[in-house]
Amino acid sequence: MEPPPPQAPPISILLPFHNEAAMLEACLDSIRAQSFSDYELLAVNDASSDRSVAILERRAREDDRIRLLHNPGRGLVSALNHGLSRARGNLVARMDADDIMHPHRLQRQQDFLRRRPEISLLGTCVRLFPQSRIQKGYREYIRWQNRCLEPRDIAGDIYIESPFAHPSVMFRKKAVQDLGGYRDGPFPEDYDLWLRLHHAGHQMAKLPDILLNWRERPDRVSRVDQRCSREAFDRLRAHHLASDPRLKARRDELVIWGAGRKTRKRCRHLLGHGYRPQAWIDIDPRKIGNRLDGVPVVSPGWLELDRRPFVLCYVANHGARDLIAGQLHAMGYRRGEDYLMVG
Repeated sequence: MEPPPPQAPPISILLPFHNEAAMLEACLDSIRAQSFSDYELLAVNDASSDRSVAILERRAREDDRIRLLHNPGRGLVSALNHGLSRARGNLVARMDADDIMHPHRLQRQQDFLRRRPEISLLGTCVRLFPQSRIQKGYREYIRWQNRCLEPRDIAGDIYIESPFAHPSVMFRKKAVQDLGGYRDGPFPEDYDLWLRLHHAGHQMAKLPDILLNWRERPDRVSRVDQRCSREAFDRLRAHHLASDPRLKARRDELVIWGAGRKTRKRCRHLLGHGYRPQAWIDIDPRKIGNRLDGVPVVSPGWLELDRRPFVLCYVANHGARDLIAGQLHAMGYRRGEDYLMVG
């Protein structure tokens, strides 16, 4: 009589890798040190030519929770979807081969998702390392990301930037599989997934604890891959924003905050979907009173008159964005309902 198959673990860790031998051991040590031990690690080799596979083969002999898989296709998205298709856990924790997990990461994320069944995806706050490599722009991004915790905050700010570090998230496998998994295309696959989850009505949240050390390196995909370029992000945002029911319901009331050349260049993708603003909002007295493509440029005071348009703020500077949000709030505008910030 054959023994029964082993019971599926509640968590599958999804770890794609490509030539990460130099940093893989530290990552695997952090996974092995987890306080929650009932997991499987799906390590998906994406055409590595260094010692990465040998390291995983040795680790798999020592730990039967590790399953070494080989990507039948090519590239990160193919590796992610292959691993997802083989995952036995109902919860999937993403991890990258050069990052470090906090020892209680899996436990805290699983506990939260058990308490909050309405949450489909849960991230954590992160710390960038090594400190010597972190530039000002990334520091500001992480400060913003680590403040974006509650489902309402994430839904309201989803078009600013990606609100999660991909290797920090744990999600319900069914929610992602129901959307067809990760999509491959000329865009960042993680941000695209968050946007699709949002549009499908899923709630997402983030733990306030720093449970991932996220490695900063000059060859980070987000720095060198055209799928993560400014242009790619702008196109992706516009694609999803154009079908956002909050905007569609009030498309004839649209105004855009920011009449500068860079702002207009970034929002042209949205205008290409057939949207046309009633007005451009700006504080520059040289712009106010002019027309851009036949649309008037007005001061923020215009919003205080007897009207309540839907405002898209395309101002990219973090400090200026916070000031604008404060102004809109003082006028009675509700974030996520009367206005959205766009990165």
